[in-house]
Amino acid sequence: MSHADLITLPRLLSRLPRLLVDLPGIVKGLHIGNRSRGAYPASLARCVETAARENPEGVALIQDDEQLSYAELDRWSNQLAHYLRAHGLCQGDSAALMFENRFELLAAVIACAKLGAVSALINSSQRGRVLAHSIGLAAPRMVLVGEELLEAFNEVAGDTALPDDARFYFADRPTWRDPGEAPRGWLHPAATLQDYPVEAPVLERAVRADDPCFFIYTSGTTGLPKAVVFNHGRFLKGYGAFGFAAVRLGRKDRMYVSLPFYHGTAMVVCWGSVLAGQSALIMVRKFSASRFWEEVQQHRATAFGYVGELCRYLLDQPPHPGDTNNPIRVMVGNGLRPSLWQAFKQRFAVERVIELYASSEGNVGFTNLLNLDNTVGFSPYPYAIVRYDQEHEAPLRENGCLQRVAKGETGLLLGKITDKTPFHGYTDARDTERCILRDVFEPGDAWFNTGDLMRDMGFRHAQFVDRLGDTFRWKGENVSTTQVEAVLDSIEHISETVVYGVEIAGTNGRAGMACVRLNCAAEDFDFHALLGQLRLALPAYAIPLFLRLSAQMETTGTFKHKKAPLKEQGFDPQCCSDPLYAWLPGTERYIPLTHELHAAILTGTYRY
Repeated sequence: MSHADLITLPRLLSRLPRLLVDLPGIVKGLHIGNRSRGAYPASLARCVETAARENPEGVALIQDDEQLSYAELDRWSNQLAHYLRAHGLCQGDSAALMFENRFELLAAVIACAKLGAVSALINSSQRGRVLAHSIGLAAPRMVLVGEELLEAFNEVAGDTALPDDARFYFADRPTWRDPGEAPRGWLHPAATLQDYPVEAPVLERAVRADDPCFFIYTSGTTGLPKAVVFNHGRFLKGYGAFGFAAVRLGRKDRMYVSLPFYHGTAMVVCWGSVLAGQSALIMVRKFSASRFWEEVQQHRATAFGYVGELCRYLLDQPPHPGDTNNPIRVMVGNGLRPSLWQAFKQRFAVERVIELYASSEGNVGFTNLLNLDNTVGFSPYPYAIVRYDQEHEAPLRENGCLQRVAKGETGLLLGKITDKTPFHGYTDARDTERCILRDVFEPGDAWFNTGDLMRDMGFRHAQFVDRLGDTFRWKGENVSTTQVEAVLDSIEHISETVVYGVEIAGTNGRAGMACVRLNCAAEDFDFHALLGQLRLALPAYAIPLFLRLSAQMETTGTFKHKKAPLKEQGFDPQCCSDPLYAWLPGTERYIPLTHELHAAILTGTYRY
């Protein structure tokens, strides 16, 4: 990692003029977040109602040729809230929401918030046992299902224990003006919604900041998902911190969001920023790299949200003379790798990159307020980056206490658990307790273990390095998958890389393996030159011993690589249909890995 990325005082001072201009918004945003805790009356619904009151005719939502004003969205959500209450949804209940990205999903989230009910944001790609598990975690009073996910629900309907009068159907069309028809046995809210009041429902007790707003599910790439409790106060923190302090949209702005809204980046960061600016949200059903910029131009988007490998997929598209001639001035999200940062900004002429670090369950976050390169930015919350022992998979203690890293060093990120930065955890109390470290710096203190390795950049800035599960140990050394991926990604004809550790019988630790997507035929790729370049850029222990050539990488719904299946298949030709290559001890190039060669490696013929 380059020391040029570290935050120096001159680099910080160069941003001071811009910071002074933005200071009123930053102060307002932090004030909203700081007061939105405990019993303070705060609700996602109030954010919508404020926009509807102050900018009623402003465009709130856009999808394809459809759009709704803030007044129309608020009125629709009020009617849906009254309908759901009339059918048994009470304050404190939960409702499972099964929709792809469409207006009905947001209307349902608002309606639940107006009732003080919790929205369980079901991952639209889940099926079978995983889907039934996710619904069960929420213990919902009812389920709202879009036509596009009806088949998925029907497959697990018998496992949910939800009666027929707790199942509500929404046709795959603009149901606020064309309700369509419901299948036999399903309740059909859109057909009778016009009979319900357009005013907001009155509650016995106002929704408070510490009331749960929705459940967001972990991706489940390494097991069954966990349901994260996300309360109204945390939504207000995102609304304030991103909407007023960081992204700073106005009524003329339009944000293009092709991320799934069952994920916090879309639901909280992007939509929260839009609501704060009383701007328009361009809600895209599914991400398409080939249509992205065309749709940005079509809808006159001035901002967009990103996550994971989305920016890489846009860079992989063939260059176009009009790449710099687009209306985007700000992008917000997480997962823009340092190896892509400058190339993306320059090719698409983006002024501001609001990279962030946060997790659905976490109590600490960073935001790139100052538009610095290659950093997740600054955190106003109490945190620590501490030394971590990879071999024993635990933070290092000296005299009973953990030790902070020095500037430029990498360690485990912890968020201090306080009244202002609580850790609400998961629906399962055992999962919650596993993520808490106690007696960290003094007796009785408690810190949330993020499970992420971060680099201290100085001046309370940080750089994301790796998930702990992604860093592995080989030859007594720690190998950062992110570092190896960055080197491989810089090599000609390599378009995308996933690095992970695999076990070799008779050795300690895990050997490096890289799943690589080429933009040329394998026979045209120079494997000899590849090894030479890796030797120049990486220490010997970090060079992958095995390669897997894949035509397409498997990702989660939020564009993060799925490593678990790759680790399980390892370098076994019987488990993997992709071409495999190996670097044998004492040789100068990668060669095809055959069944015979695989057997020889396992029996110790080649000593690693």
